[in-house]
Amino acid sequence: MSPGNDAPAQATPRQPGQPDQPGQHVPGTDPVGGQAARMWDAGMGRREKGGGKGKGRGRKGDANAVVPEAEFSSYYGRAVLKPPVWTHEIAYYLFCGGVAAGTSMLAVVADARGDVEARRGLRVTSLAAVGASAYFLIADLGRPERFYNMLRVAKITSPMSVGTWILTAFGPLSGAAAVLEAAALLPERGLPGLARRVAPPLASAAGAGAAVTGPLLATYTAVLLADTAVPSWHEPFRELPFVFGGSALAAGAGAGLVLSPVAQSGPAARVAVIGAAAELVAAHRMESAHGVVSEPFHEGRPGKMLRAARALTVAGAVGAVVGRRSRLVSALAGAGLLTGSFLTRMAVFEAGVASTLDPKYVVRPQRERIAARETAGE
Repeated sequence: MSPGNDAPAQATPRQPGQPDQPGQHVPGTDPVGGQAARMWDAGMGRREKGGGKGKGRGRKGDANAVVPEAEFSSYYGRAVLKPPVWTHEIAYYLFCGGVAAGTSMLAVVADARGDVEARRGLRVTSLAAVGASAYFLIADLGRPERFYNMLRVAKITSPMSVGTWILTAFGPLSGAAAVLEAAALLPERGLPGLARRVAPPLASAAGAGAAVTGPLLATYTAVLLADTAVPSWHEPFRELPFVFGGSALAAGAGAGLVLSPVAQSGPAARVAVIGAAAELVAAHRMESAHGVVSEPFHEGRPGKMLRAARALTVAGAVGAVVGRRSRLVSALAGAGLLTGSFLTRMAVFEAGVASTLDPKYVVRPQRERIAARETAGE
């Protein structure tokens, strides 16, 4: 036996980075996967078995998830969508188109009743309104030839293309009905007298054609807005046509109350109530039935304009009924209805623009739809 066998064994010196005790972690010396192994041992990243369909990626509120539930934030707070390139000329275009459509429909009623003064005023107003509508549309397009270029094709799936053709059909019919009203100024004899006798039936036919296309003119703009990705225009796609259609009727009735004598304002007063009711009911649902996307209709300038529009529309409808025997009250009620219709269109336009500036109006509805689909699939 060698002498060294009886000596106590000497401890092997600890190498740098070696733990003092088994299982002890020394920072900076983990092998590949060591951190992940300790996370697994601690229970992090484990999933409950039998999670069901769609739960393999982790569930909302899972405390064991490696990656926590993400909170919404956009890239440096920037908007997800670009604001519409349309200017306020489009809002004016929407309003003028509604006035033209509403007055053309009411003019047919006045023609059937033989209310000459009311019919004449409504037809002239319809022509002026559709002319202004075309002007604002072309002004927004930038160059007049762009409107002509849109007429080179007819695409039924494009609201802009369909609307261009509706406006093109409505304008000449409304213009013919209004221009033929001047035949009453012609002499009663000779060729002018013949033209004077032929003009009324032709004007009636043109006015009827304008009245048929009037509802399309009043509501296609709602489809045009809803067909975009703008949240506060796209989500209330069911309500917007009724908002715009009711607003057009209210505006047309307002013009009739302003222009017609008291004895001929009865139809305008009744249409004012119908249009105001349709607009208010549809607008209320538009403002309240779409969750976070309805917020822009309550806040800022759009909210103020919609509240003012609601008050003016209600006051105008009440004044139309109560003041049927007063020329002044009828005219004030008509002015209130026209102003309320204008503010409604402006509020809808600005609310849509505002909804593109905050990312939550884009992302949150998408998440809600995804969650609803996943819930329905369970």
